[in-house]
Amino acid sequence: MTHAATETRSVVVEREIPHPPEKIWRALTQPHLIAEWLMKNDFEAREGHRFSLTADWGGVDCVVETVEPHRALSYAWDTKDLRSTVSWTLTPTKDGTLLRMEQEGFQPNQKPYFQGASVGWPRFISALERVVERLD
Repeated sequence: MTHAATETRSVVVEREIPHPPEKIWRALTQPHLIAEWLMKNDFEAREGHRFSLTADWGGVDCVVETVEPHRALSYAWDTKDLRSTVSWTLTPTKDGTLLRMEQEGFQPNQKPYFQGASVGWPRFISALERVVERLD
């Protein structure tokens, strides 16, 4: 008897941003800046740190999994029945940085979560770009 593997889906957003990775890293890791483009939070860029993201609709419980300053950041994302991982990768380019965000772990029966993330993440990243733009 064989069991088919449960196939999960991911949302991936990539943007070329005309700023260095160090500047983008600030917006990804400083709580007051994260609050401007994503949600209120108690984030710390420290592996194993548990933090929450909160908005009017509710919240997300998270745990930092990977911290590679100016290069990579990932955290577990747990809200009700969605357990996924959000990963950020910053790759320097000649014109700035290629920012890649992936949220992986959407189960086949989680279509509303997947659709929400597919629409939400591009908006959040556009807001992140506006925050980065005004940083010194």
